[in-house]
Amino acid sequence: MSSTSIFRLATRAVRPSGVFRASQLPRSRVQVPAALAVNRASNFSTTCKRLSGAHDDETFEEFSARFEKEFDAVQDVFELQRNLNNCFAYDLVPSVEVLSAALRAARRVNDFPTAVRVFEGIKAKVETPDQYKLYLEKLDGLRKELGVALREELYPNEE
Repeated sequence: MSSTSIFRLATRAVRPSGVFRASQLPRSRVQVPAALAVNRASNFSTTCKRLSGAHDDETFEEFSARFEKEFDAVQDVFELQRNLNNCFAYDLVPSVEVLSAALRAARRVNDFPTAVRVFEGIKAKVETPDQYKLYLEKLDGLRKELGVALREELYPNEE
């Protein structure tokens, strides 16, 4: 038997003749290889696991210092927005120092919309309009220095 006829026999056994149907494929071709299926969830992990109770006993001062440090280390828009989401996710209003660090980080990465959103986040987190006005008074100098407008200034006819 010549080598070409052996090759033809081998290819006929692998490839079904006629119309292709998935049920005709050998079972080993349909299943996922075991090496790929073992750690499928960990293949797509981009962050390390954190324990849920890492910041349970954190005081407000420690919270403020931690987020000031994180905003000072921001290098791109994604980090800035992630830190803002984390900061505003807590059941408290961030301190003026944390917010000023966030505004300076927004200026550093040249992200005007996020700087405006910081003030919207403050407005959503405070309990009364008077508290919002106090935050605006404390951050007024920095806001004017950085050229950040409020949403109320940008869209006066809304709300």
